[in-house]
Amino acid sequence: MQTLNVVAAFPDRFRVAALAAGRNVERVTEQIRQFRPERVSVAEREGAESLRSELGADAPEIDWGPNGLEAVACHPADTVVAGLVGAVGLQPTLAAVRAGRTVALANKEVLVMAGALVGREVERAGTQLLPVDSEHSAIFQALAGQRAADVHKIVLTASGGPFRTWEAERIAAATVEEALRHPNWDMGAKITIDSASLMNKGLEVIEARWLFGTSPDEIDVVVHPESIVHSWVEFVDGSVIAQLGAPDMRGPIALALTWPERLPLDVPRLDLTELGKLHFEAPDRERFPCLDLAFAALRGGEAAPAVLNAANEVVVAKFLAGGLPFPAIPEINGRVLDSFLAESGDRGLRDLADVLEVDAWARAAAEEATRSIHGASRGLPQSGTATRVRSAL
Repeated sequence: MQTLNVVAAFPDRFRVAALAAGRNVERVTEQIRQFRPERVSVAEREGAESLRSELGADAPEIDWGPNGLEAVACHPADTVVAGLVGAVGLQPTLAAVRAGRTVALANKEVLVMAGALVGREVERAGTQLLPVDSEHSAIFQALAGQRAADVHKIVLTASGGPFRTWEAERIAAATVEEALRHPNWDMGAKITIDSASLMNKGLEVIEARWLFGTSPDEIDVVVHPESIVHSWVEFVDGSVIAQLGAPDMRGPIALALTWPERLPLDVPRLDLTELGKLHFEAPDRERFPCLDLAFAALRGGEAAPAVLNAANEVVVAKFLAGGLPFPAIPEINGRVLDSFLAESGDRGLRDLADVLEVDAWARAAAEEATRSIHGASRGLPQSGTATRVRSAL
């Protein structure tokens, strides 16, 4: 929706060639009528049939399901904005890369699951990934024109989410509604829950490793509740280059669509004199152990981040459905990750089939862990990372 907002503001610059949606047929119908794409995909067959019936002779080519996503991703276009949430975005994004499209990447799980594999495909296709997440866009801008050898550290900022000032006991009793009240950003439910647990920042750490070719030791996270400084880069001479702006996703989206050009956007302007002060603090890794889980996965080899991502998708969905307490998110994630690392070590990923195999294993393990979370007898090993998670909670 934010991308279409940018497109609508510059009709002489952009045309929507294809559009993928989920289950909100009413909204995508409005978008089709406004932007006139040549191809559209929705999640389910019923939605596709409803679209055809509603639009009649004005209907574009309409697909559905995973094949529909790939058809949209490969449809002739200059740039593909990958804005899906979760593992569902991996295959269509790979398809777009292999088709030679420039990919404006807002689907961080693509690189979390298969960073090395996607990187090889980007190089083979001779195309590029342009980051859309505000933090990675900030780093991308700070690195422009700089030598990689001069980078000392990249620092991702985090708002801290809705529970930044909450005590551990209060977080443990948090409701779904409380977890969805993000103080700064208007995001989908899954990303908002990940922000509340700091898993979103952990996934962004993994994404940054593959986008910018850094090691885990060269990435840091700082909590910045105002969300004005989107991230920064520290160089070997002590200089720091940061990117600032009001929290509005249209900025990084537009930049990815036109880089290196910048569009004159109608967005809130930053007035530092009005703000007066900006605040920064270290993340509390005891109250928010998901951040350390992400670093542990990143150090565990190519496959471990895919395991963590899959487990997290399962437990977040169950939390949103009211089936798990909030502390179960880091607990189950830690148990599944520990089990994988104990069994498989630093397993690599040769191809997409490897990624999907690891993803399926982790989802099954997370499902099992949710059934046994209150008892160790049928659960996964409760040592290492998982033990640290429970003691922190």
